[in-house]
Amino acid sequence: MEQIKVYLDEHIHSAVAEGLRRRGVDVLTVQEAGKTGLSDRKQLAFALTENRVMVTMDSDFLALAVEGVSHAGIGYVTPRRSIGELISALMLLFAVLKPAEMVNHVEYL
Repeated sequence: MEQIKVYLDEHIHSAVAEGLRRRGVDVLTVQEAGKTGLSDRKQLAFALTENRVMVTMDSDFLALAVEGVSHAGIGYVTPRRSIGELISALMLLFAVLKPAEMVNHVEYL
């Protein structure tokens, strides 16, 4: 089965990327992509071209989704989530949804 690939916003702790990679998830961070400082709209467009779900704590991405900006999916993280809780929530997401089901969908983690 095709697995969801993720693009972690710059505010998501690097330990989340490490934890997901240890579990076999295809992860790219904003920093690794050299996209630090780009506008949220450009981040979302980049994630779409890479077919990656944007994982973020930034509610501006929710506003873009409401505006109808196309995206490969948004995983919105509540800021009070621990690193372990976030990894667990994402692993559950990967277990139940396919990439096509995430297109233009927001999942609250």
